[in-house]
Amino acid sequence: MSKQIVLLPGWGLGVEPLQLLAQELSAALPDFNVQIQPLPSMQGQDAAQVLQQLDQQFPQDCWLIGWSLGGMLATALAAQRQAACAGVISYASNACFVAREGWSVAMPIATFTDFRALCANDPGVCLKRFALLCSQGAAEARQLSRQLQAAVPVDELASALAALDVLAELDNRQAIRSFTGRQLHLFAEHDALVPSAAAEAVSELNAQARVEMLGHSHASSMAESQLLAQRIASFIQGAEHA
Repeated sequence: MSKQIVLLPGWGLGVEPLQLLAQELSAALPDFNVQIQPLPSMQGQDAAQVLQQLDQQFPQDCWLIGWSLGGMLATALAAQRQAACAGVISYASNACFVAREGWSVAMPIATFTDFRALCANDPGVCLKRFALLCSQGAAEARQLSRQLQAAVPVDELASALAALDVLAELDNRQAIRSFTGRQLHLFAEHDALVPSAAAEAVSELNAQARVEMLGHSHASSMAESQLLAQRIASFIQGAEHA
């Protein structure tokens, strides 16, 4: 069983929202090597090209764990790797981020179109709004929002629109259906970006996948990092003893 864990961050906010989770995972799984992999610049690339780039960067047979966009990329890559992936765990990641035919439990296309236009016109304001949405539902929402806004690296602004387009392009329904390894998809009860109803829809894609509600906000990877790390560690340890 692989002792490598790769964490993939979400859209626009860099790696900082996963730092606490990485620390908690290292404490819970001391024999594992836990690394956060920044997302590459996605300018001029589609989802397939981004996945190819990530595949070249990660060790074989590692655990792929991702938050939001990172979770969608991790799930897609796991399906490509199949037996060469130890397992995949996503948090606050939908099968499709934007609603489409056959998948209504996602962000409405009109809402996404308005959000994309804001990103194109003023990515700084867009990321501030995104941080507010990420923190909605958390116990200390205002404080969490400030922390998320402070974490945004300058270089994220340049590639935010391209990454948003990749996020909209990804459709992981077949990836979830086809991945034969261990997969755990976690959803937040009051997530303002991924409807909680998506949990049931995702569970219907693959009876072997574990799908659970955990935490309160889209950014519980930061706000409830210990809770999330404990569940992830338990899932990985269960795979080791299976």
